[in-house]
Amino acid sequence: MRFACGTLRTGHDRAPGAVWRPRGAHSAHDDSSCPIWTVGYDSGEVRSSSAAGGTAGLLTVGYCLATDHEFDAATTAAARGEWAPATRLAGSYLTVVRTGSTVRIAGDRAGTVTVYWLDDGQEVRWATAAAPLAAYAASEPDPAVLLAAFTLRGVDVLADHSYFPAVRRVPPGHALTLKPGSPPRTTPVPCAAELSFADGAPLVREAVTTAVARRVAGEGRISADLSGGVDSSTITSLAAARTRLLAVTYTDERMGEQDDVLYAEKVAADRTSITHAWVHGTRDGVQHFDGLADPAALPVTDTPAMTLGLLAIKAAQLAPVATYGTTAHLTGRGGDDVLDAVPSMVIDQYRAGKRLEATSRTIALARARHHAVHPLLRQAARTHATSYPQALTALAEELSGPGPLWRPALMPVTQMLSWCGMTGAAPWLTRAARTAVADLVAARAETADAHAGPGQVHERLALEVMGDGHATYDAIARQLWGIPVHAPFLDTPVVDVCHAIPGWQRARPGDFKPLARAAFTGSVPAFLLNRRTKTAFTGSVYAGLRSNAPVLRRLLTGSLLAQSGLLDAAQAVAALEAAVRGEPAPLAGLHTLIVTELWLATLPLTRETWWEKTTTKEATR
Repeated sequence: MRFACGTLRTGHDRAPGAVWRPRGAHSAHDDSSCPIWTVGYDSGEVRSSSAAGGTAGLLTVGYCLATDHEFDAATTAAARGEWAPATRLAGSYLTVVRTGSTVRIAGDRAGTVTVYWLDDGQEVRWATAAAPLAAYAASEPDPAVLLAAFTLRGVDVLADHSYFPAVRRVPPGHALTLKPGSPPRTTPVPCAAELSFADGAPLVREAVTTAVARRVAGEGRISADLSGGVDSSTITSLAAARTRLLAVTYTDERMGEQDDVLYAEKVAADRTSITHAWVHGTRDGVQHFDGLADPAALPVTDTPAMTLGLLAIKAAQLAPVATYGTTAHLTGRGGDDVLDAVPSMVIDQYRAGKRLEATSRTIALARARHHAVHPLLRQAARTHATSYPQALTALAEELSGPGPLWRPALMPVTQMLSWCGMTGAAPWLTRAARTAVADLVAARAETADAHAGPGQVHERLALEVMGDGHATYDAIARQLWGIPVHAPFLDTPVVDVCHAIPGWQRARPGDFKPLARAAFTGSVPAFLLNRRTKTAFTGSVYAGLRSNAPVLRRLLTGSLLAQSGLLDAAQAVAALEAAVRGEPAPLAGLHTLIVTELWLATLPLTRETWWEKTTTKEATR
């Protein structure tokens, strides 16, 4: 597993004569007072420069796509105390900024690169993966966090924590600030100033085009997903304008009936630089949840990976990519999170004083969902009148209360406009689990921003889920097939400029991704930007659950969470059986529970698996 890590002495004791360094690590910064190592990165993925006579410096690990001039300018700005520009360079990477004795460490705003840390009072040990730090601290996974991840919605389950009690997380959009003699603290990275739709669209085009063009220019053979949707087709079109590439379209007997196939064909035919490869899952005999019978054979990821539920599908989809010899595979992941908006953004629109427009949008949502208007308006009014901490407190009380947690398998439309709540998987919680999850929610209520709007909160949470999902997909693709996977829409400069445009401007009733049309007209085929449909994958998920029911039933029956008294395995299995019969079922909850159980069964957490003891001198080699 690829990760970067380092240590910094924050106490006054003398540095020890021996240190623990990652196994198989390479030194990226050989200062014994602040060593930094990388595991699994090529030397070309580490960049550094210094300024102000060496008293300031910038180091990046990963895909920093800044020009030399941009990189040096960011270093010079850091020397003046302006460290934030270093986090906004093109690409996806870890940032380490040193100004005098102060070191700031940051991932990206989407959470595709996340920083975690431990503090023993004398030394802070940080890494871009939580599992190695958990192994170092002998910390087991936190079941409350694992359970809350698929039984709650609208809750910042992680916040500044992680899946391990001893390991802290730097929330995306923040930096870990370290200084000898001072306790560690996290500092927000300033966001871009608000932009209008008209002013922002050209900047969106520039940011996304740069993210794609520099990846294409810096690599050899390029490939891309081409689902036929707006997001993947935009990335493919921008890349194909600059180089020849292989575009891969995956379909099956259910998806083949949707519009994606037609749009993928048209996009591929639009440019002669595209070589189009089709992968038909049904003909290849692959489905959702294939290949999970032997957990020991599965790849290791830092967090539970939703990609495991699509492992066989991804293997088939990337087979022609591996044969092609790609050095970078581009995807449209994150497009929904930056070009579109969450439904609850209508509440933020109301809070911003645009009451008439917000009311009209709520009515349009009700009609689009074939739902009665007045219940939706009442829910919007309730959410507007309630703060986030108040909503979380009420949710914690419901969880800890004596009543049953019955929830429908499918989310009612009104819940789209609420602050938070429970999913269809909540009834699987035992009484002990309900108490643990309620305590977690109550703790989050104490630190939640009382001034944030629900759209703002839900947008951030959805982005972080997507960022983590991309990170685990990339990790799996590298381990199994040697393929680096890129998501240009999740680069910080892209997220910054898109989210600077209010969500109620990015999405409009009766229109589909108007920001994409405004930003990419002339760069992407017009027929794509005028698309109004979106393919659903529910039928394929149901088919995969049905086909793999024996393996999944065995996994849930032997659930590690159930053995700990935290999960009612019988209810989870009953939900699986309902899905097998084609009845409504909490598909997202089943998927997340399955991959969580696999993660618990396979994650190595002994210190010696990740670390080796060596002398101080050897540690910086």
